[in-house]
Amino acid sequence: MSIRLSILDQTPVFEEESARTAFRHSVELARLADRLGYHRYWVSEHHDSKGVAGSSPEVLIAYLLASTDRIRIGSGGVMLQHYSPYKVAENFNVLANLAPGRVDLGIGRAPGGLPRSSLALRRGAPEEAQLDDKLEELNVYLRGGSPGGEESPLDGLRAEPLPEQTVPAYLLGASLDSAELAARLGLPYVFSVFINGSLEQAEAALTLYRERFVSVDGSRPEAILALSAAAADTDEEAEGIADASDLYRILLDNGRKLTVGDPERAEQFGRESGAGYRIEHIPSPLIRGSKRTVGLKLREAAARCAVDELIVTSPIREFAKRLHSYELLQQFFNEDAEQESGKFEQIASKV
Repeated sequence: MSIRLSILDQTPVFEEESARTAFRHSVELARLADRLGYHRYWVSEHHDSKGVAGSSPEVLIAYLLASTDRIRIGSGGVMLQHYSPYKVAENFNVLANLAPGRVDLGIGRAPGGLPRSSLALRRGAPEEAQLDDKLEELNVYLRGGSPGGEESPLDGLRAEPLPEQTVPAYLLGASLDSAELAARLGLPYVFSVFINGSLEQAEAALTLYRERFVSVDGSRPEAILALSAAAADTDEEAEGIADASDLYRILLDNGRKLTVGDPERAEQFGRESGAGYRIEHIPSPLIRGSKRTVGLKLREAAARCAVDELIVTSPIREFAKRLHSYELLQQFFNEDAEQESGKFEQIASKV
């Protein structure tokens, strides 16, 4: 099975670095991914965090599109719960007109920050609509439609400028609930193992997604797996190249869940939520090792979950080693594809 590789860049700001340096690294990594043949390059949305610079993915996407030639650029993802679906559709339609066929809109279900940043983002907005309803409204706008009927004050409204190629929307998640929502809305689905930490849960969620998928305007199930990985020249060298990436899940008494990568931030979220909470520690899901070690594990994960695309994020502090990790991964899958092609040619020659 041929596997496409993509990148999720969270624009990390490590100690003794500035946000300016982090953005410069994102641009350089996107250009490298473009040259190496990666399929997509997605950037994340985080708020109220000194360790992550990407608070406005739409702005960063525009710069990355102008800095690259071929690769698809998108969000991983926009936190729709905070925003107007109409404005999100407008933003991405502008991007799609500037770079036809190269823009993806990934939608995240998490708040992307602490409760105080959520409060600030929604300040002055009316009572929050359900994310399901916002997603449906967003899809109507992206497809060039207008929400509501003749009785609606929004009747006839379009998210101009409409692009020639509709921007594809992807739902990001790490649970059975998100898989079911993506299936019901007929959307492509990305399961984030680096957030959930469990391939077993990924397999179950993607199976549920395919079983319950409802086609909308001819859409078909499209599943992608997102993982964290760090590759080096040898297994021994890989042991020390990546930051600790254990996860911490905040379980609120009201039923909400959120996963973060820092125990102090987990505690802060729990305090700011105003609800009772407990924190669950999840061992790191990071895959690390040599090119072959990591490549085989990624290929095994793809086969297990029946996906043909992997989105990889690499929490490597030293930027040169982060670049090298992505070079090694692409080398492995290029060599893997060449071997598969060679096997096919041998079989064909005997027929």
